[in-house]
Amino acid sequence: MIRPMKKTRTKAIHLRVIELFAGVGGFHIGLNRASKSYEVVWSNQWEPGSKVQYASNVYQREFPQTMHSNKDISTVYIKDIPDHDVLVGGFPCQDYSVARTLNQAEGLVGKKGVLWWQIHRILEEKKSKRPHYLILENVDRLLKSPASRRGRDFAVMLASLSDLGYAVEWRVINAADYGFPQRRRRVFLVGYHHNSPLYKKLSKDVDPFKKLIEKGVMASAFPVKKPLILFKLETHSLMGGLADITEKFNKENPKKSPFHKAGFVDKRKFWTMDVESLYLGKRETLGDVLLKDMAVPITYYVKENEIPKWKFLKGAKDLERKSKTTGHVYSYNEGPMAFPDPLDKPSRTIVTGEGGSTPSRFKHVVTDKKGRLRRLVPIELERLNMFPDDHTAGIPDAKRAFMMGNALVVGVVERLGKTLLAQLKD
Repeated sequence: MIRPMKKTRTKAIHLRVIELFAGVGGFHIGLNRASKSYEVVWSNQWEPGSKVQYASNVYQREFPQTMHSNKDISTVYIKDIPDHDVLVGGFPCQDYSVARTLNQAEGLVGKKGVLWWQIHRILEEKKSKRPHYLILENVDRLLKSPASRRGRDFAVMLASLSDLGYAVEWRVINAADYGFPQRRRRVFLVGYHHNSPLYKKLSKDVDPFKKLIEKGVMASAFPVKKPLILFKLETHSLMGGLADITEKFNKENPKKSPFHKAGFVDKRKFWTMDVESLYLGKRETLGDVLLKDMAVPITYYVKENEIPKWKFLKGAKDLERKSKTTGHVYSYNEGPMAFPDPLDKPSRTIVTGEGGSTPSRFKHVVTDKKGRLRRLVPIELERLNMFPDDHTAGIPDAKRAFMMGNALVVGVVERLGKTLLAQLKD
């Protein structure tokens, strides 16, 4: 008698997550949508100088099951941060330079007040309990900062993660290139520790080109066109201690960063190249997120007498200006912007100054079905970042707009979360 084969059950994956610089929970939402395998067990959000912690209040209201810290992260003890498998966060872009300690020993001190070094502190002090995986987000200019020696800050950051045992992939992703409704360009990093199952899997393939184009987490989540010529791939090493990198990195060619749109680093060696997105799916537009006209408050409509001011701010300019400090006279130029914003394309990037009725070059203005001009309401801004409707309800509209200007496109995180989990299951 032939006995039926026993079905083998795949062990369920459970990934404990902490979310730093959490804002109103973009990473939380994205990972929850990706899979129930992700559990955010702890989060931290603190807005310095603010009497009312609006973002933290929203986070606690929307995710009451998550242990939440509304304190300056530099004052949080490591023992109070739960052990976790994944660390995520959209950290501010600042100066990541380091200084030598007074006795010139190997110990290094990150510049005070710089939040990147709090991520480093958590990873370092967790020691053997460091998370296996990192998902981080920042503005794309990180690859080129500071302007005086482009790429130095990113080099310090990558070297420090290498020293902590992480291999790191990075990619500059414009959300609209992959069908999302907003043109928002950010650099995302996925790190996996040498002790992690994913590192052991991906390190079997030594071809760096394939990791960047086909097999890495970034390439799997966000496909790219295969370049016709291989020599576009550049290889470099990060030499010396972190203080040495701070003092010497890219001194020979300070105006050009060696870091391109895609790359990965492992054991202080990095490979990098520019890539083009490959996406054939449905594309969402600004028009797709708009409310029906009857749902828009009258206060969001542009007053007739303010239209000339809006047109001037959105238009091309060639003006003579004078520095108040030095008295120097200079020419100020800027090109025209679409006015009103086209509804058949993804929106421009939401900025923190999106709120309020004052005319502005950077705020979005659309037309309703009657041809009237209006600004975007908070729900529409939430939809452009792929948050649930009214996720930030209950606080002033200008603050809601500010939060969306600081937020990320949730769909990017969701796709990264799904891909990371799929890689772990393979």
